[in-house]
Amino acid sequence: MDPKAVKSDLVLILDFGSQYTHLITRRIRFLSIFSLCISGTSPLSSIISLNPKVVILSGGPHSVHSDDSPSFADGFVEWALSNGVFVLGICYGLQLIVQRLGGEVRVGEKQEYGRMEIEVEKSCGIFGGKRVGDRQVVWMSHGDEAATLPNGFEVVARSQQGAVAAVEDRERRFYGLQYHPEVTHSPKGMETLRYFLFDVCGVNAGWKMEDVMDEEIKVINDMVKPDDHVICALSGGVDSTVAATLVHKAIGDRLHCVFVDNGLLRYKERERVMETVERDLHLPVTCVDATDQFLSKLKGVVDPEMKRKIIGKEFICIFDAFAQELEHKLGKKPAFLVQGTLYPDVIESCPPPGSGRTHSHTIKSHHNVGGLPKDMKLKLIEPLKLLFKDEVRQLGRILRVPEPFLKRHPFPGPGLAVRVLGDVTESNALDILRQVDEIFIQSIKDAGIYDSIWQAFAVFLPIKSVGVQGDQRTHSHVVALRAVTSQDGMTADW
Repeated sequence: MDPKAVKSDLVLILDFGSQYTHLITRRIRFLSIFSLCISGTSPLSSIISLNPKVVILSGGPHSVHSDDSPSFADGFVEWALSNGVFVLGICYGLQLIVQRLGGEVRVGEKQEYGRMEIEVEKSCGIFGGKRVGDRQVVWMSHGDEAATLPNGFEVVARSQQGAVAAVEDRERRFYGLQYHPEVTHSPKGMETLRYFLFDVCGVNAGWKMEDVMDEEIKVINDMVKPDDHVICALSGGVDSTVAATLVHKAIGDRLHCVFVDNGLLRYKERERVMETVERDLHLPVTCVDATDQFLSKLKGVVDPEMKRKIIGKEFICIFDAFAQELEHKLGKKPAFLVQGTLYPDVIESCPPPGSGRTHSHTIKSHHNVGGLPKDMKLKLIEPLKLLFKDEVRQLGRILRVPEPFLKRHPFPGPGLAVRVLGDVTESNALDILRQVDEIFIQSIKDAGIYDSIWQAFAVFLPIKSVGVQGDQRTHSHVVALRAVTSQDGMTADW
């Protein structure tokens, strides 16, 4: 998807390492505004090429006083001023604006963390829809604070402790919030973001899934030549199913789906997926049984990150072999591999390609991102890589993917390998976990709460515990059950 082809104005997030940065991206998209996140230290040329109407500087764990603290590129302020770009700094972003524009930031006498009440001091700019004296609860997370503001700036809100909570220079279009409006712990945060983007910045909202579908089909057709063939790694989950349906809509039967049974699937997953894909989606799919291949490579491996790397490598080996078989059949080897990579996958695994981000930590490697070998022969097509899970479900509905598919709970690419804490080949762990998971999920469905839960699953623990069965003492394996609710897969409650 080419950001320049989107009909919405772009709100660009410069990421300085906050755990909430990508929540800002999602919250803005919820307003039907296209938003992207790149490294806060990206070169100015990268920012200019995206032509944003608004730039938001995220929070981060750093202090502007540190020698190695990240900052936006030289010339950024001058570019924003000369092009009428609105700039909003959040938490660390506010402090960065204050420092770089000639103000002073110092260590706060009373550092603020958690819920805090703020009071509006001026009814203008970002708080133009409020009255002086209005109060609201926000989520603070800062040790430094703005002590002296740059020329042209004024304080428009303070915390109950007297610290600066919001500043602005309306003439130069620079604004700052010391708190995090993007989190649910700031109940009126979305209201503030909405007012700022629409009423202050005049952003045009045109981010629609129909446009995303049309643009992705165009990108796929531009990438795949008329005589090219494409392989799709189909897992039966929401992401790969929507990706396969989208690519099939673009290139038809030149798409060849492959479903790999790696021995790490849920109870009767293979039979259920193959039946549904062939009956409801009418996608061309080949099933490959690679159980022995995967389990032999995983024998003795307990580190979950290593499991992911091994599984990613084995998947690609299978796809390469499948491509060779197709070459003999078609007389032309497929050049592309489709995967249902999502934006959170990219975020959690590593910095987005080309972003140069250095200030956020890798959470985990996804088998279709960080687990891919560098010498992979197939080129990747990832039509969903800038979308969140709920956006993928919206796209799936437009593509008429059956609702039961779209409502399936997320399942990890490495399968049950990362839900067995230890060696997956020991203690009959996989069979036990499959049965427990099936009973757990069916119980949730029977209770009528499956659709209200984002993800429910069982985990096989590497311990045994004493229990009572049939009036007798037992000493056996332990499984944990967990269910969480979420709107977009970026934050969750349980």
